[in-house]
Amino acid sequence: MNKKLSLVLFAALLSIALIGCNKQKQGQTATAETEAPTYMEVDALLASADSLVGQTVTVQGICTHLCKHGAKKAFLMGSDDTKVIRAEASEEMGAFAQECINSLVTITGQLVEDRIDEAYLQNWEEQLKAQAAKEHGEGKAGCANEKKARGETADTPEARIADFRKQIAEREAQEGKAYLSFYHIDATSYKIEEQ
Repeated sequence: MNKKLSLVLFAALLSIALIGCNKQKQGQTATAETEAPTYMEVDALLASADSLVGQTVTVQGICTHLCKHGAKKAFLMGSDDTKVIRAEASEEMGAFAQECINSLVTITGQLVEDRIDEAYLQNWEEQLKAQAAKEHGEGKAGCANEKKARGETADTPEARIADFRKQIAEREAQEGKAYLSFYHIDATSYKIEEQ
């Protein structure tokens, strides 16, 4: 009788242990399915960009444009065309493939802050005076896609400088920062996602 009782208790304990293991595996499967993706969306990256400067990030978005000069710059759009991040291809990477345009693209690289302050603007004015401003995209007014990513509306270099000064003054009054921050990614790799 002791032997039968021991066997029944052993079987019961084994059943409980197996049920517990099975539930734990089901919990792990559910957790794996709901884990966050390994990339950020453009909107989330831009919202927390100031705390991610200098770090390696992976971002995913729709590539809306490649720079015409060698496809070294790609522009990824977030939820709308006001949420855009520029990615610049590293030397090792080369350039972005034309197939990126209008595709979902995941890009990995270091997030870089580009600051525009009064010294930057004065230097730009000196270049204009010396006729040393380099043309890019659609001419002296600047690349339309980059201007759109920065929220710029001015058409001439002089108007762009005046607009930046106004924005810097507003930011300094609101946040105490006498500069504008724009961000881009120094891309080390990218992948066109299957859709």
